Amino acid sequence: MSRVFSRTGMFMFAMLCAMGAIVAHAQEYPARLVRIINPFPTGGPTDPPVRWAADKLTEAFGQQVIVEFKGGAAGNIGAETVARAPADGYNLLFVTSSFPLAAVVPERLPFDPIRDFTAIGAVSSGPIIFVARPALGVRSIQDLIALARKMPGKVTFASSGVGGSGHLYGEMFKLITGVNMLHIPYKGAGPAIADLLGGHVDTFFVAGGTVLPLLTSGKLVALGVGSAKRERTLPDIPTVHEAGVPGFSATSRYGLLAPAGTPRAIVMKLNTTLAKVLNTPETRQRFASLGLEPDTSTPEEFAAYIKNEIVTWTRVVKATGIQPE
Repeated sequence: MSRVFSRTGMFMFAMLCAMGAIVAHAQEYPARLVRIINPFPTGGPTDPPVRWAADKLTEAFGQQVIVEFKGGAAGNIGAETVARAPADGYNLLFVTSSFPLAAVVPERLPFDPIRDFTAIGAVSSGPIIFVARPALGVRSIQDLIALARKMPGKVTFASSGVGGSGHLYGEMFKLITGVNMLHIPYKGAGPAIADLLGGHVDTFFVAGGTVLPLLTSGKLVALGVGSAKRERTLPDIPTVHEAGVPGFSATSRYGLLAPAGTPRAIVMKLNTTLAKVLNTPETRQRFASLGLEPDTSTPEEFAAYIKNEIVTWTRVVKATGIQPE
């Protein structure tokens, strides 16, 4: 009997020591540079908010938080980098609404979007805007639909990569309207916008903050917003739904993930610190200039959002038969 108690006592002692070590590690965190991987090229819609978050976390922690851009494969290259990184809180992933889509496009990924990551929380949200180059000659959703029906397979839409959010938004648009448009994939939103401005592609579903100055200057035309209601900052632009595409819905949401197995105490320290730096007048003002709003959440809420998106977009992929490159 004494041996049983002894073994039980030793086990409990070991568990307490381990828990103490985790708590101590979390209290010390971060003790060195923290890296946030942005899995898209510079110049895209993720660029300003991720840099802002990194700068504010640097101020809050008193330890440098940097952004490393690792674009390609619709964000999957950067995601794999973080999935394979040590689960110690020093390698984080900045994700967009396209991240859950990695789980529904029928291709073999080197990571699992659910199993290989731990959610930290949301960062911001904003509208998806359907834009067109002015020379295309369309000024509304109905104009575009008429043109696409007149010229099947000739009107093009850009995306940041096969299976990315812009690709699936375009496929959803085609599915609901019955039009035939040609998909042109790029290695990020930045190159896609450059070609849109250069007249090499016709349309693009893109995060609003990236193109607001281009809309104001008349270099691009806004056809509709993907949200369920008109955006407060863009009251004159109709939703794609009300413009004649019933059931269409597309919004942009950004957040942070860590490798699976990251200690809970570190996840919560990141989450609470992130919430503090987002809930400030300075951040609200900065994000408003980008067409975004701060969007905080618990780790569980953000994880649930990702799972729900996977369910939604699985239906679209099955209906459209999207195939990887």
